[in-house]
Amino acid sequence: MTTTADPAAIVAGVRRRTARRRGATAALAFVVVAVFFVSLMVGHTFYPPGAVLDVILGHQVPGASFTVGRLRIPRAVLAVAAGAAFGLAGAAFQTMLRNPLASPDIIGISAGASTAAVFAIVALSMSGLGVSVVAVVAGLAVAAIIYLLSYRGGVAGTRLILIGIGIAAMLQSLTSYLLDRAGQWDLQEAMRWLTGSLNGADWSSAGPAIAALAVVAPVLLARSRDLSMLQLGDEAAGALGVRVERTRLVVVIAAVGLIAFATAAAGPIAFVAFLSGPIAARLIGPGGSPLLPAALVGSALVLVSDLVAQYALGTRFPVGVVTGVLGAPYLIFLLIRTNRVGGGA
Repeated sequence: MTTTADPAAIVAGVRRRTARRRGATAALAFVVVAVFFVSLMVGHTFYPPGAVLDVILGHQVPGASFTVGRLRIPRAVLAVAAGAAFGLAGAAFQTMLRNPLASPDIIGISAGASTAAVFAIVALSMSGLGVSVVAVVAGLAVAAIIYLLSYRGGVAGTRLILIGIGIAAMLQSLTSYLLDRAGQWDLQEAMRWLTGSLNGADWSSAGPAIAALAVVAPVLLARSRDLSMLQLGDEAAGALGVRVERTRLVVVIAAVGLIAFATAAAGPIAFVAFLSGPIAARLIGPGGSPLLPAALVGSALVLVSDLVAQYALGTRFPVGVVTGVLGAPYLIFLLIRTNRVGGGA
């Protein structure tokens, strides 16, 4: 017996899913704004909302103009920009390759930027902007190597992930070797950078990350429909009009650019790119692009983790310590789940 779906029920279901996606995205944006504002208020000195708002509007407020305007705002802005960059890039990779393990944290791109930065600090005695430039270039180069090694008439997600994991292991070994040979001062600087930290954030470090996000994010968001089509498989996406290899190349370049600039600004903040996409997908439900929600989740993760790292643990830790604690159990869970279903995520 053949049954015909009720068109009204289909339309109602689509509207419910659309309303859920919009509501979840709006709620995430509200959370980011709220936590951003709280991060400007709290610290060794608490400033009330009115004083913080006056500083944001450019008014002079004794004490708050320096503490909030010169110290807290650049730190919070960098947290938002880096978190959004990691979250957006991670979700783009995971969507394109149809695998939650396909995160820049896992497949070696962040490791490439990190190893290059440690080399610049330890072997070349570089600091500041020079380290950031080296990290950006290395991140792009490692991504290109991984892409080329995994290309066999196209890029298979599993092959790219496995090659990326292998390259990441090699780079981490090289990083350990460099750290073993580092002097005490260089070791402290390299470890602070490797952990992922917002300490010492200023406009010179936040500016490139903000600029990269402003330029690259629209490119990825404009490809959200094509990315959704790629989840159906290359042949189906091509039949629906998606230029598969061109889309994949544009997404890889854009996502790697975001990761490289965010890593150069704040270090490889652990697992933000890995966690943001799955969290966003659960919040918005099936059928929608997770890219924008993942960017908001990334910003919220970094902001909240930085508050916890600074004020909730009795002593101050780099933000990457807290995000690492959050991400490691999920990675173990995902690996166990993948193994149980025979390699499918």
